[in-house]
Order: sequence, then C-alpha cells, then structure tokens
Amino acid sequence: MKKPAILLLENGHHFKGFSLGAIGTTGGEVCFNTSMTGYQEILTDPSYCGQIITMTAPQIGNYGVNLEDIESNNIQAKGFIVREASPVHSNYRAHQSLQDYLSQAGIVGIQGIDTRSLTRIIRDDGAMNAIISSDDLDLASLKNKLQSVPAMTGQDLVKEVSCQHKWIWPSEKSSHAYRVVALDLGIKYNIIRQLAENDCEVIIVPATSSAQDILDLKPDGVFLSNGPGDPEPVDYAIETVKSLLDKKPIFGICLGHQILSLALGASTYKLKFGHRGANHPVKNQLNGRVEITSQNHGFAVEPSSLPDHLEITHINLNDGTLEGVRCKNSPAFSVQYHPEASPGPHDSRYLFKEFIGMMDIHAKKN
Repeated sequence: MKKPAILLLENGHHFKGFSLGAIGTTGGEVCFNTSMTGYQEILTDPSYCGQIITMTAPQIGNYGVNLEDIESNNIQAKGFIVREASPVHSNYRAHQSLQDYLSQAGIVGIQGIDTRSLTRIIRDDGAMNAIISSDDLDLASLKNKLQSVPAMTGQDLVKEVSCQHKWIWPSEKSSHAYRVVALDLGIKYNIIRQLAENDCEVIIVPATSSAQDILDLKPDGVFLSNGPGDPEPVDYAIETVKSLLDKKPIFGICLGHQILSLALGASTYKLKFGHRGANHPVKNQLNGRVEITSQNHGFAVEPSSLPDHLEITHINLNDGTLEGVRCKNSPAFSVQYHPEASPGPHDSRYLFKEFIGMMDIHAKKN
C-alpha cells in the first residue's frame, strides 16, 4: 500500500500524493528543474542545500542509482517531488532504486501529484517555502510547521556544505602542470574532475579560508566554486576574493561568479523562480555563439551595478539576465552557469581551457 503524503506551499496551495523515500516531514524552498535525466547528480549537488526539488519530467528513476554519478558525498536536497517514481529500474550500472536511495538517506519526498500545475504556480507566484509530510497529514499542523522554515534570502548555507579541512583530489599522477586551489562554497565533483583533466592538481579548501591561507599553498590559480543560497551573507568569502585579486588568476562558477562580482563592486538580487535545468541558451557576447548550458541558481548579478572595470561576457537568451563577466584590469572571470554540466551539455567546457590560458599568461608575466 502506498502511504499518503501532502505538499503544502507557503501561498496556501496544497497537493495530495503518496510518499517517496523516507517517511517524515521536511521543509525548504520549493523549486523546479527541467532536466529529463541526471536526478542523482541533481540530488547530490550542494547548490540544492535548503531546497525541495521538483522534477518536471513525468517519470523519474527509470535507470536507478549508481555509485558513480554523485556530485558530493551525500544527498544535499531537503526533499524531492516527482510526478511518478518508476517502480522498476534498469541499467547496467544501477546499484539500487531511487526509492531505496532516498529512504536510506532519510530524504522525504512525494509522488503522484501534478508537477505541471506546481511548476506553473512557482513560475507565476515565484519561489516560496513548502513542506512535505507523510507522517502528519493535518494541514493546520503543517501550516504551523511551515512558518518555522527559514527564508532563503539572507541565509548563509555555504557553511553547511563546505569542507571543514583542506583536502587534495586523488590523482594517479605524481606531478601536474598547474596547481589550483578551489574555495569550496559547495563544490561539485565534476568541476574538480574537469580541472584535473586539464592537468591541474586541485587542492580544495574551506569557504572560510583566508587569502593568506590560499596563497601559502602557492597556487597557479584560484577557483571559486558553486554553492547554495544567498551570496551576500557570505561576506568572509567576498573579503578573501578581494584580497586575492591581482595576485592570482581567478575563475568562478555559479555562486563563485556572484562572490567574484560582489568582490569587484557589483550587487546581486533574487530571481523570481531561478534557473534550473540542462537546456538554457546563453549567448557569448565576445564571439556571438550560443551555448546550451546547465544551470542551477536562484540569485543573479545585477547588470546595472557593474563597475566600469567589469565586462559582460555572457547573456541568458531566455530572460536577458547576466551570465558571465570578466575583469578588464585583473586576471579574473566567471560564469553563472555550469560548464562542467553533469548533467547537461558540454558546450561550455572551453572555459576551463581559458582558465588554463590565463594561468599560463600570468606565470609568464611573473
């Protein structure tokens, strides 16, 4: 027998469905992702900390869960919403079902609801908090519990997902052409893999690391990772980046893009419902080419706030939001989207090569 479950939104809408994953109650900001595959990578992406993910594809879980397609050491999402969780899975790499994966991790989800209707509500009314429960079906009780779920704006979630100690990405090579120190704001494994594939030794350090901590490691370049939540409360990372400017080449992705922009004098704002999916078109302003990109962010950099020394390099073709910048007087650039994808297209992986080229130029000058 399927166990009943309820999803209650902050605006009063509610959906009745059936339990998915663990039995219990969970709350967070509800969002939607338009990717058709990659649910395991999405669930383990630290950028989803504090959020309940809605998958817009009608059936999720067809190919199960494996031991390889993870982007961090555990599930980061607060909850999971699908139209239908496939009752069977089939893939030669599959290790277990989505149901078992969520249940073992203690993640509460709901299935059997109209995810198209839910997505339209989020698009029309904007991002909002929600609560899922399979052990408390009383709406009045859930409404009271929902009031205690913190708002995303103003919340520092980076400290919840960043590593606590420095560590080095495993490599079979004894030496590398470049050493990159990655500031862990909630880094995805595939970002590190892309750097490693470009002959980089990657040292990952906590988000609270100082500029001197990073410089003491003698890097050829500094990488600012993706991560969850509002960038403005992450003032410690902003100050670190300010102190690193001009000293080492810097490349930022997602939250790292926002942190770099804030360090350079720009401002950020919350998007109505965010960009989350694997098919977002972005125009490269420097060469006119269009890239299909993977995205996951709820905040963006305000174009009108950019100082003169920051140049816009990429624009989102869906809504015109800013997707990339580079500094005119310092070796630093960043993009809002995910060139490493996982899941998603590989159109933008050239950006890792650009970072390598920037480190080469900086090394020759110094």
